[in-house]
Amino acid sequence: MSARSGVPPSVAFALPDKRAARRGFDAAAATFDDASFVHDETRARLLARLDLVRLAPRTVVDLGCATGRGARALAERYRDAVVVAIDSSAAMLRAARGAGAPVVAPFVAVTGDAERLPLRDGAVQLVCANLTLPWCDPRALFAEAARVLEPGGLLLFATLGPDSLQEVRRAWSGVDTQIHVHAAFDMHDLGDLALAAGLAEPVMDVDRLEVTYAEIEDLVRDLRACGAMNVAAGRRRGLLGVRRWRAFERRLHAERREGRFAVTMELVFGQAWGRGAVRKRGGPPGEVAVAVERIGRRS
Repeated sequence: MSARSGVPPSVAFALPDKRAARRGFDAAAATFDDASFVHDETRARLLARLDLVRLAPRTVVDLGCATGRGARALAERYRDAVVVAIDSSAAMLRAARGAGAPVVAPFVAVTGDAERLPLRDGAVQLVCANLTLPWCDPRALFAEAARVLEPGGLLLFATLGPDSLQEVRRAWSGVDTQIHVHAAFDMHDLGDLALAAGLAEPVMDVDRLEVTYAEIEDLVRDLRACGAMNVAAGRRRGLLGVRRWRAFERRLHAERREGRFAVTMELVFGQAWGRGAVRKRGGPPGEVAVAVERIGRRS
């Protein structure tokens, strides 16, 4: 993983390796929708929060759009807006434009990095990021949201809190000291980081989901299908070994109740408002000049 400016080495060690994360999502593009029930439930809860705010955005960004379900929901909600779907995975974007999509997509699909958005300063009124923060440095994502949002624009996001996959962390903790689940940030820390990045009035709340499995193989299959395998920068790079894996299995199976074990997902929902870019740099090379008219208007 390349160095991330301003991130302590102890934190960077547990953050995702961006190249490995992108490879994982590229590989998962064909299977993502079959196992994205956590993403789907989280997205529904996230978008429901838009009912509580008054917005008439001209430009909406679905950040970390995956196969485009969120972008389509946003295009349906804001029919007069340009919806820009951004993802670092080219395979995910191809899936978003692909099977089942209208001949003219109801959004603009753009390859881009959430930590360096290909958008101009102050060009956006709404940024939605559903489970994108787990794959980013939140400081960088918040700074980019602050840059591209116009004053009064809204960042709405959902991410995973530190209690997510706690059963998996606990089982591995008795086997070795390696990182098996990458870093997650507490909601209070996220609020502080959003303020420090130049966003205003951050508000956070937490929900929990519990997913139960009969077999560890089912959990691994779902995680792999969504591209959600361990890609922490400080992860073990060699083969894990059968002995360690069997020890992990025994510890996780010890938590079974009525033949199933539970996996916790701590869902952190947040919003913060744009107050104008702290710095003006016009966006990175190759930035998108978003048209005023909505792309692919449907009757």
